[in-house]
Amino acid sequence: MRIALLAHVRQPIRQPFLGGMEAHGWYLAEGLIARGHEVVLFASGDSDPRFTLDPVLPVHYEAAFPWAEHRGKPELIAHVDAGYAAACDRIAGGGFDVVHNNSLHRFPLEQRRTAVTPTVTSLHVPPYDALHHFVAVSPSPSHHLTVTSQSQLRAWWPEGAPPEASILHNAIDPAAWPFVPKGNGEGVWCGRITPNKGPHLAIDAARRAGIALTLFGAIEDRDYWTAEVEPRLGGGIRYGGHLDGTALAAELGRASVFLFTPCWDEPFGLVAIEAMACGLPIAAFDQGAAREVVGDAGQVAPANDVAGLADAIDHCLTIDRAVPRRRVEEHFARDLWLDRCEALYAAVTRAPHSAIAA
Repeated sequence: MRIALLAHVRQPIRQPFLGGMEAHGWYLAEGLIARGHEVVLFASGDSDPRFTLDPVLPVHYEAAFPWAEHRGKPELIAHVDAGYAAACDRIAGGGFDVVHNNSLHRFPLEQRRTAVTPTVTSLHVPPYDALHHFVAVSPSPSHHLTVTSQSQLRAWWPEGAPPEASILHNAIDPAAWPFVPKGNGEGVWCGRITPNKGPHLAIDAARRAGIALTLFGAIEDRDYWTAEVEPRLGGGIRYGGHLDGTALAAELGRASVFLFTPCWDEPFGLVAIEAMACGLPIAAFDQGAAREVVGDAGQVAPANDVAGLADAIDHCLTIDRAVPRRRVEEHFARDLWLDRCEALYAAVTRAPHSAIAA
């Protein structure tokens, strides 16, 4: 198939990834190309050059309009709108069989566009006002929507999801996250260093449990880092930087437990399954999709409960490392995910031609 992958443009789709959405787009492009599809990645122009790129914007928008300063401001909205409007027009005229839309933008949801080029839209966030209406009116036979977890499905459609919506769990290539049969007794945390990811609570729980902890990830919120994270470093707690996938996999494999501390309704938690593939049980806060992702591969504690998380750490150190690895292979392996993506593409491309397109 000839597939247009439409990404978000806040950050580039390249390693090291800022977060799960960038990783999702990169793994999807890589996986579909490996299966013989012709893939064009519509993303920021500073994304990974190994892919065939059609830039939505010349560079990711944070480079010119930092989100923390320009969120909701007219100049940022106009900049992003212009890029997506032109990209959607190029897709419509580009002879694509299907669009996989990960943009979190309203234009690709319009039925006048999805009727021309069948579309699968993946929603990676809880419902928010700027997008909710456009999602609600967008389902059609040629437009299927996916969410990453059961909790997210309930959040978007509390009265019941339409037939054109389903759960598509995120996934990874287990081979890229090698299993290590024994850890060093330490903990590890990774993700964007920002308040809603809760690294300061992970530190507090690790201290309470008496284990060393290393943090990895991009420092997205510098004020939060300075006020809440940096003062907690030392005494077995350290920051290991922002690493690419290969280096991060090696660091994860050395540890014995992964701390997953969402302080918001986390739609999935890609970092958790990366750690699980390496053999790490997960000590997690019970927020968003955490319980659904972790399953029998760890233990969840009440949200924001540091003492409970410390107890979960102790329990996780008794779990056989083969359990989390097996859970990834059975539920979150990339080939399963790609099979499901291809089935969705086939379904929307079989939909009857719409009068909207005409």
